[in-house]
Amino acid sequence: MRDKPRYKLPTEDRLTRSALHYLERYSSSRANLRKVLERKVFKACKALEKDPAEFDTLIDNVIDKCVRASLVDDQSYAETKTASLRRRGSSRRKIEAHLSAKGVDRSTIETVLSSDSHDDETVALTFAKRRRLGPFRKPSEREERRDKDLAAMCRAGFSFDLARRVITAEPDPVDDESA
Repeated sequence: MRDKPRYKLPTEDRLTRSALHYLERYSSSRANLRKVLERKVFKACKALEKDPAEFDTLIDNVIDKCVRASLVDDQSYAETKTASLRRRGSSRRKIEAHLSAKGVDRSTIETVLSSDSHDDETVALTFAKRRRLGPFRKPSEREERRDKDLAAMCRAGFSFDLARRVITAEPDPVDDESA
């Protein structure tokens, strides 16, 4: 049987290494990195019966180091995440929700989305194409699945009017030949 993980008391050096390891794999906002480090500290403190609040200043120091080293920048994180989500067909509302959940402040989100060059109709078409909704569905299934396709578009954050325009659009003959 496997032994329980053996935790060590968090130090600034250990937390810095954990932060760097995380940032090597993922881009992150300040608040998200804080959550990651707080989880790590909480697990160690629970195992060692310590108070996690004792380590708040260490977490702050590590995050400040990462910001000074330009490893964490909320503005660039929001820009790259927005571009990535737009390419996948994510709506403005979905992007706002995602960035808010990652701890990016409201003013940064508004700044990034106001400079976004993608229009909602193109993004909605991208989403429909990726999910094979509406005009990208087999013609025999299109009418019977119309309401479900509309619902999927609305759940993805697109307005009902935009979803209806996309779902009821005629299939592009160029797309039919490539399929």
